[in-house]
Amino acid sequence: MAPVPVARPRASLLLLAYLAFVSLGLPDGLIGVGWPSMRRDLGVPTEAVGLLLFAGTTGYLTSSVLAGFTLARLGVGRLLAVSTLLASLALTGYASAPHLTMLIGCALMLGLGSGAIDSGLNAYAAGAFGPRHMNWMHAFFGLGVAIGPLIMTGVLSVGLSWRWGYGSVAAAQLALALAFALTVRAWRDRGPAAASAPAPPGGGPDTTTPVPAVAPTLAPVRVRDTLRLPAAWLGALAFAVYVAIEVAAGLWAFLLLTEGRGVSAAVAGGAVSAYWGSLFVGRVVQGVVAERLGTAGILRGSLLGMAVGAALVAVPGPAWLAVAGLVVIGFAAAPVFPLLTLTTAERVGAAHADRVIGLQIGAAGLGAALVPAGVGVLISRTSVEALGPALLVLAVVLLIVHATGTRRPPSVA
Repeated sequence: MAPVPVARPRASLLLLAYLAFVSLGLPDGLIGVGWPSMRRDLGVPTEAVGLLLFAGTTGYLTSSVLAGFTLARLGVGRLLAVSTLLASLALTGYASAPHLTMLIGCALMLGLGSGAIDSGLNAYAAGAFGPRHMNWMHAFFGLGVAIGPLIMTGVLSVGLSWRWGYGSVAAAQLALALAFALTVRAWRDRGPAAASAPAPPGGGPDTTTPVPAVAPTLAPVRVRDTLRLPAAWLGALAFAVYVAIEVAAGLWAFLLLTEGRGVSAAVAGGAVSAYWGSLFVGRVVQGVVAERLGTAGILRGSLLGMAVGAALVAVPGPAWLAVAGLVVIGFAAAPVFPLLTLTTAERVGAAHADRVIGLQIGAAGLGAALVPAGVGVLISRTSVEALGPALLVLAVVLLIVHATGTRRPPSVA
């Protein structure tokens, strides 16, 4: 059968996908700057923020998993429109909440909306976008995380309440929901992704014509058939471990550099910013490289690079060595999440891809919530120098899980 030619994604849908990922990152950036003012207004202790994070994670995990199983019925356009509207309503609730209880309910609602947006867009992009746009789409999440604090800082610096920060983002989400609603039909067709064909042996440039990651017409499969696939669970585990590394490195690096390596708070803060910056830059740069070299080779090199960076952090030595390791981890990790999503159909089969992507996104949220907290417990019971070895162990586990999950091609459609 002749290969299917690559279809270019529509510019309007690409723009909406990028904006949607910016919107996913905005609330994460708002709360860090806004919480001191929020807790004073609401009369709650500092640690009460944990209740909001727990509620948001619960909603995110729930909708991430369910989104993969409901996409076929709702369609990605409707799912995105409804989920973005839900996120807008949740942020409006933040802006008007008179007490903590309402905030917790809004955090749960925001998690439900965000998880569905994340899963829905990743499932769509895995079949419609090539590796360049998949990487760039995820880079825009980092842009949203960076813009969020600027919005809240600007609001507070001119003497306005923190509620205006959430209200402005809620208005932006409402506009995005309207845009999704007006383009529901445009989201129905998925063109073949440019990176769905396996990379040639040796990881060299892929000169073959890509095959579609998601076929235009797929026979329905039972949920139990999807859940029986070992590759589905290995993929979910890979996502959980990857995100655990990404979050744990960013969360505990400041403590390592200040208490473990003796640098000033200003320098440590700059190093953490460099870590997140390398993740953003890496996704922009490697989005282009992945299309030229093939996804398989880029993934292998990235996973090895993460292990090398973790080893640099683990080696006792001067602070610059740990900073270099963090930057290596960030740059190497940049394409892993988008490319693992993009190649899901290769591992589990096109008919199962949407559901498995939902499971993977849910597992990523679980890994982000549990493992970094576990690393914190380890640090408190040993020393902050335990961060490097913990990251190295996780990086090796990720290498093993990925190699196991891609050893054999799936025997499913």
